[in-house]
Amino acid sequence: MKAFYTSITLQFKFPAGTSRGVLNEKPTYFLMLERDGITGIGECSTIPGLSIDDPDTYESKLAEVCQKISAGVSSQLLDLSGFPSIQFGLETALLDLNAGGKRLLFPGPFTEGTRGIDINGLVWMGSREFMTFQIDQKIKAGFRCIKLKVGSLNFQTELEILAEIRKKYSASDLEIRLDANGAFHPAQAMEKLELLAAYGIHSIEQPIRPQHHESMAALCADSPIPIALDEELIGVTDNAQREYIVKTLKPKYLIIKPSLIGGFSQAEKWIALASGTSTGWWLTSALESNIGLNALAQWVTSLSPTMPQGLGTGQLYTNNIPSPLCIEGDKLFYKPSNSWDLTALVK
Repeated sequence: MKAFYTSITLQFKFPAGTSRGVLNEKPTYFLMLERDGITGIGECSTIPGLSIDDPDTYESKLAEVCQKISAGVSSQLLDLSGFPSIQFGLETALLDLNAGGKRLLFPGPFTEGTRGIDINGLVWMGSREFMTFQIDQKIKAGFRCIKLKVGSLNFQTELEILAEIRKKYSASDLEIRLDANGAFHPAQAMEKLELLAAYGIHSIEQPIRPQHHESMAALCADSPIPIALDEELIGVTDNAQREYIVKTLKPKYLIIKPSLIGGFSQAEKWIALASGTSTGWWLTSALESNIGLNALAQWVTSLSPTMPQGLGTGQLYTNNIPSPLCIEGDKLFYKPSNSWDLTALVK
């Protein structure tokens, strides 16, 4: 087996605002495994300021992984504990290689084009006008579940945006999820959650930053809005730590991002724990290109999800890799009649 990698810089169609700053572009890497004329491709995607992968040694780690695999070292012997995105890329590349290198990792109704995946419409932070525009566009497109990034605008402005939405759409007509990305101060979080709750909010992701376990446990217990943990899962690979987060903090939901937590293998451990404790979960992409998004979509359909997933990011970039993925209404589909164009990965 021969291993190598390449990279492209994805260009956002608009400045993508989060509570950690604004993204205009995002470099992403692709790990290739070649054997007997078949090539498997996996995406290694990081988010600056969020991923634990060390940016200074990232490319040298990728080169090391490729060198070892090409030299015959088993992928199971590689230590990728500090590089969850490379673990995800390697797992995906192996799945693709073993399935014939056709990007059909988990064949089924989704890849046959007969079943779509319910997804939420993602609304990025920005000016009030920009956020209102995005919301209107998502609803016109047919979305019945939207996710708003909160925490960067004036809080009163965010409340007013929610009030405007609820004047037009009731909670039974439109589900609203919020994502604070840890923006609230622990001392002010409950007050803000109580004010937000007036607008029939389904859930809020990571209201305060991770590692504030006592404060987070109190919020999970008393918040009028169900709390979903996202960043809290990043960097956690020990079973005891996982159990502590789920059984002691007791969130209502877990947000699963394989690129940030160590691939499908780690994701499945979180899901198994959640299922055993009546904790809900859904999958969210980590701003991957269509290569990674395709792997995520196929994997989650194999688990028969019952909630809208956070997989509506394929239209973020001006130079995304053309693929069979497309969004129709509030569903992500795989159209077998549409082909992959991987020329951007050939250098």
